[in-house]
Amino acid sequence: MTAGASRRNQATGARDPGTPPQRRPSGRPPPLPHHIERSGFVWLAVAVVATGAALAVFAGGLTRRAAAVTVIDDAVTRRIAGAPVPGLTGTARVIAAAGAAPVIVLVAYALLVALIVLRRFRHLLVLLLSYEVLILLTTIFLVAVHRPLPFGVAFRFRWGGFALPSVAIETTCAVLVGALYTLVPAGPWRRRGCWAAAVIVAVIALARMRLGVNAPTDVLLGAALGVTVPLLALRLLAPDESFPVVYGGPHGAHLDLGGARGEAIRHALRDQMGIEVSGVEPFGLTGSGGSSPMRLRRAGGPGGYLFGKLYARSHVRADRWYKLGRQLLYGRLEDEQSFKGVRRLVQQEDYALRLARDAGLPSPEPYGFVTLTPGREYLLVTEFFAGSTELGSATIDDEVIDDGLLIVRKMWDAGLAHRDVKPANLLVRDGRLLVIDVAFTEVRPTPWREAVDLANMMMCLALRSSAGRVYERALRLFTVDEISEAFAADQGLALPGQLRQALRESGRDVHEEFLRLLPRRPVPVRVQRWSARRVGLWAALILAVVLLGVGLPQLLVRNATQTTTLLGTSMNCRSFEPLLAEAQSVPSASQVMCIRALPAGWTLGRVQAQRGESVITLDSALAGRGSLRLTLAARCDAGQARPERSPGPGIARFRAPGPGAGFAAIWYDVFHGGCVTIALRPATEAAAADRGLPGQVPVIVGYVSRASLARELALRSGGRLHLDPSRHG
Repeated sequence: MTAGASRRNQATGARDPGTPPQRRPSGRPPPLPHHIERSGFVWLAVAVVATGAALAVFAGGLTRRAAAVTVIDDAVTRRIAGAPVPGLTGTARVIAAAGAAPVIVLVAYALLVALIVLRRFRHLLVLLLSYEVLILLTTIFLVAVHRPLPFGVAFRFRWGGFALPSVAIETTCAVLVGALYTLVPAGPWRRRGCWAAAVIVAVIALARMRLGVNAPTDVLLGAALGVTVPLLALRLLAPDESFPVVYGGPHGAHLDLGGARGEAIRHALRDQMGIEVSGVEPFGLTGSGGSSPMRLRRAGGPGGYLFGKLYARSHVRADRWYKLGRQLLYGRLEDEQSFKGVRRLVQQEDYALRLARDAGLPSPEPYGFVTLTPGREYLLVTEFFAGSTELGSATIDDEVIDDGLLIVRKMWDAGLAHRDVKPANLLVRDGRLLVIDVAFTEVRPTPWREAVDLANMMMCLALRSSAGRVYERALRLFTVDEISEAFAADQGLALPGQLRQALRESGRDVHEEFLRLLPRRPVPVRVQRWSARRVGLWAALILAVVLLGVGLPQLLVRNATQTTTLLGTSMNCRSFEPLLAEAQSVPSASQVMCIRALPAGWTLGRVQAQRGESVITLDSALAGRGSLRLTLAARCDAGQARPERSPGPGIARFRAPGPGAGFAAIWYDVFHGGCVTIALRPATEAAAADRGLPGQVPVIVGYVSRASLARELALRSGGRLHLDPSRHG
């Protein structure tokens, strides 16, 4: 460097990149820290506070503190449900249906299908994982908190299970957030979409409160969980910085170089290399699919450029998937091991550049790399070949052809293989050929790798001249046997994608042109290789596809359909909250069923409550799973059943004249406004023949009157909560 150039660099603060790099200042955060943004922390705080408050208030049941909150909730719900607006209830039913199954199930399916079609598999997997986590959190919460529906209002829409959180609102939020962060590009459109989604959720929530099936607290907690879980999952595991949502734009590997990342690049170069950069712009995107290439304008005089390649964790993951696909298609190839991290990848290219320089190859001068986010993003800096043209667009002569062939000869002599010889990686400047992008250079390669480099170089040169001309020049550096071996090895996967496309667009069969020049046609080298690893990978892939095909529908239905199960309940005759849920399922019933006692060998199976019906299933060690089923409904058809001894005041019991199909016995307990069907269905013939089994039913089945539940509710709330709207206001 001349003294004048040195003075210019000092004046502009742009130090020569060949000088040793600097340490990142101690105690200063990296230029591009990884975070979930302010809104992510806000939603996380809201979810944590809301969940903690709900557990603190409602985990102990409908205590006086829980009753006080419920009084406020129900007052708001009754006001909305009773608003005298003509036609509002019918409209609310339509709106509520849009936020419940089956509509929300279809929307979720459409979202996942769209992600598959768009090949956003990372987003797909993260979204499915977040839905599983959401289901788990909701299940745990429903086991701990048993909150019935609002009191004193008529239920005019289907519902199921406990009310807190609102599973319908939670699912709607989860699907909308998933759609926004996987289908809508970041920026103004996503912000508008967030506001639109907020309006949609608010309208559905108001509709559900109008229909009496949700209270404000149910809605708020459902929204907090439904937004927070997928939002954090997508921002942490599929951030926009690494997995941008783009349409018709740059390759998915090309990250946005503006905004925070552009500033981070400038700061990193200044702090870690002493280089002042005034501009960062994408460069050479067409031929790059494994990094984000850029041109860096140095502060100072015109023409001062450096070349940079941004490597992120997404590039490493893409490389892993790419190599996994190659192993499935062809078996393991030489040096096809995936990189363990992005730092190893950028170190590999920096090392390869230095090897190329030492071997005398006309490749860019390496200046090292800087850290943007430790373990996540690094920027490699090299010399910029100003005034150069890609080989695919250049006019070449014998000197350029000789340069290309000499590059391969020097790599062979140095024990190197480029592994990605294609027009985009070969530049022509001032009549000389230059080679770039040595990221995947292999040291001490196999003869197959070396041969592939020679064939690809010859075809790249022949695309801009002729096969005969290149072959004639190649004989000066390589033997006929070496050239024959090269074209025997250069089959299928050995061709880089861009070279394969260029050959198709040329309309020529360049490979065949070279084969006709050889004294005899070489026998193609067999690439397909079966091994135990490849067989195992195919078996694992087939198993994963089967499991996904079976489990995906179940996941969507579980996540998008309201659960009707009353989790974590004992259903004895003192279980106040589950009994209230039963009473709400059949508002006309004067009695609700409970479990008086469980004889030896009997256990509680499943408890369900939904609009119009409640079901208790019991398991028996002798009779089998689900052998006793109790169903509460508004009415039942006793048919020709015979009267039996009444189980309690105001209850008439009837027994079917004979066992139904597979049933040992059926009873009907009829009372004012309701009926309980008791079906005993042993799983084995031995259990069906046990005459003592039906005698256990009167011991098991008990009843609590609706009036007693109403009195207890009024007592706990100081007379402010009422079970039935028809009796109070």
